[in-house]
Amino acid sequence: MKRTDYLVIGSGIAGLTYALKMAARFPDRTVTVVTKAAADETNTKYAQGGVAGVTDFENDSFDKHINDTLVAGDGLCNPQIVEIVVKEGVERIREMIAWGAQFDKDADGDYSLGREGGHSEFRILHHKDVTGKEMERVLLEKIGSYPNIEFVKHWFVIDLITQHHLGYLVTKSTPDIECYGVYALNTHTNQIETILAGSTLLATGGNGQVYRSTTNPAIATGDGVAMLYRAKGRIENMEFIQFHPTALYEPGVGGQAFLITEAVRGDGGILRNKKGEAFMAAYDERRDLAPRDIVARAIDSEMKIGGTEYVYLDCRHMNREKFIHHFPNIFEKCLSIGIDVSQHMIPVAPAAHYSCGGIKTDEWGRTSIRNLYAAGECASTGLHGANRLASNSLLEAMVFGNRAFEKAAEATGTIIAAERVPDWNTAGTTDPHEMILITQSLKELQLLMSDYVGIVRTNTRLERAMKRLDLLWSEAEQLYEASTVSPQLGELRNMITVAYLIVKGAQFRKESRGLHFNTDYPDKSPLLQNIVL
Repeated sequence: MKRTDYLVIGSGIAGLTYALKMAARFPDRTVTVVTKAAADETNTKYAQGGVAGVTDFENDSFDKHINDTLVAGDGLCNPQIVEIVVKEGVERIREMIAWGAQFDKDADGDYSLGREGGHSEFRILHHKDVTGKEMERVLLEKIGSYPNIEFVKHWFVIDLITQHHLGYLVTKSTPDIECYGVYALNTHTNQIETILAGSTLLATGGNGQVYRSTTNPAIATGDGVAMLYRAKGRIENMEFIQFHPTALYEPGVGGQAFLITEAVRGDGGILRNKKGEAFMAAYDERRDLAPRDIVARAIDSEMKIGGTEYVYLDCRHMNREKFIHHFPNIFEKCLSIGIDVSQHMIPVAPAAHYSCGGIKTDEWGRTSIRNLYAAGECASTGLHGANRLASNSLLEAMVFGNRAFEKAAEATGTIIAAERVPDWNTAGTTDPHEMILITQSLKELQLLMSDYVGIVRTNTRLERAMKRLDLLWSEAEQLYEASTVSPQLGELRNMITVAYLIVKGAQFRKESRGLHFNTDYPDKSPLLQNIVL
């Protein structure tokens, strides 16, 4: 059994911001960061484009950034939260720079600002095309100087510990549900450990792996959202799954798709169909710089009209040297599969990218469960609404990692007595005899979500998806009850739960708004707001 003052689940930018600040504020208290993979294997690491923030006050303003965010969110953003993130985000960016983040500068020494879809001004700070990786590097290096931070790697968190584990009946209507810590599988020993904490932060990232094609890494299995839902916490707006319009199309290559950042279009890249026609003007007056939901649906439409599995991103007219300087990893990746971007167009197709919904939080990152906070992609703060504005994700993670720290630092959460919390019960379980029971269920899940709950939805598709999910859930729960826990089984169980929440939210939302487009309800409803599950 482990005891810690502050527990952080996840090691992306939100979790590390929180951990770093908490350790600095309280050098006599312990901060434990638990991650199921390597310390830097996070969604943050794969964020290419940059971080949005108003730093050029001569040409830009908070009001412009706020308005761009509200427009992209299609009427469902919380204006108070948008203002908080936009205004406080600038200080968080300056803080990151002070810690050592190297954002690109031009020849005059000024920051080289990019522009992406939905932005009215150039305001994206970036480090080449690996901005998230640079920010993750800075945070990990700084955290290494704090002896009161313990990094626990390759531990898979199974469940949150609440009154339920003390023998009490806990339901959605139970007042004052409390979090005492977590049960976690130590994959080094294959033992399930109890970690007790005075305060816990969920910073578990996204859930893109529920889809067949995603820009997310293999770890993005929605663990935090699923755990909180099982603990009877509040989840909202899970139907709003953002598909990045331009993932590199590689025939026969499954799993994580290589992202072609929106910044390429910000620098002049043009989308073309199989006939070579620039088609975005037919869908939106902003053309290639329209918000992601519009661009993804336009590409989906062109693919269906042309009977193709991809469209093209044309960069042949762009300056080759400038492209290589700004997008070195994209250039090298394309070259490795025989595509010279200065001579060939890049085949691209939409891929699941970001979850705009998640764990419902307030303006301080507090969840509906006491002593439990959430920040980053797993949280639904009210910033994104029905569609996230490009490069607002890293900004939100920094702001709410900091805000959760500020509120948790004020709290006087005590660690529950160890004797009150039972050890994990493995009685009656055995190792699964066939891993195919897990791997095949995962394939079925990803296939049905991609086919039925993708960019365009219908009532019939959603109904079919739910019926198949019911069967997958039943099979997975039977296997879970009979088997010793493994990360693979735990992730499958979590992904089925997340998929259920996405479909259920989509069924409740009888309109088309932002990232949720249902052909049976093509118009927006003035009555529908956030859907809480």
